[in-house]
Amino acid sequence: MSYQEIMDYLYAHADARYAAFSSSLIPGEQPPMIGVRLPLLRNLARRLAKEDWRAYLDEAVDDTFEEIMLQGFVTGLAKMPFEEQMRRMASYAGKITNWSLCDSPCAGFKFVRKHQEEVWEFLQPYLYCQDEFRQRFGIIMLMDHFMDDRFIFRFIDVLGSVRPVGYYASMAVAWAVSTCYVRYPELIMDLLRSRKLDKDCQNRAIQKIVDSLRITADDKNKVKALKIK
Repeated sequence: MSYQEIMDYLYAHADARYAAFSSSLIPGEQPPMIGVRLPLLRNLARRLAKEDWRAYLDEAVDDTFEEIMLQGFVTGLAKMPFEEQMRRMASYAGKITNWSLCDSPCAGFKFVRKHQEEVWEFLQPYLYCQDEFRQRFGIIMLMDHFMDDRFIFRFIDVLGSVRPVGYYASMAVAWAVSTCYVRYPELIMDLLRSRKLDKDCQNRAIQKIVDSLRITADDKNKVKALKIK
């Protein structure tokens, strides 16, 4: 597809009400939003990933929210050498300016599961940097692709040692803790008892666990008792 054909597709599927609603969920100065729903963006990304995706990624522009998101989806879907995919993922990470541009593409970077050790090392600078959304990128990547028996102890150590820079990095830690609780409740209880999380992360994680429909009332009470006042 040519650049013009891509833009024609995006504007043909624009929804002004959806754009207004989505924009309201993303505070601060952000790229203009056309209003294309994520399933349609993913469909377009699948098509591009089967065509000359390399030319697309090399020539793509960042004029709108959807154009940036599309680059992340194509990077995760296209078949390419691991080193190139890592390089392009890093390039995409540098364009993340909000939680939405972070979270949806991160879930699609499934190629990292075949190279966990290499990607684990790659993510370390993101986890401990002083940029809110680079840090969120690192945390969400761990949550999406490293929450397994092989990495769980290292993963929990990271959650306890990261010091989030900004609200969205803090919420990423809280989300990761609450998600991990479902699979590894005793390990997360130990983390909460240790008070290694800062106050905001601890209390936000507890609130997310309490809000979950998958947790029993008795377990919720035990978790609530660990809230930091």
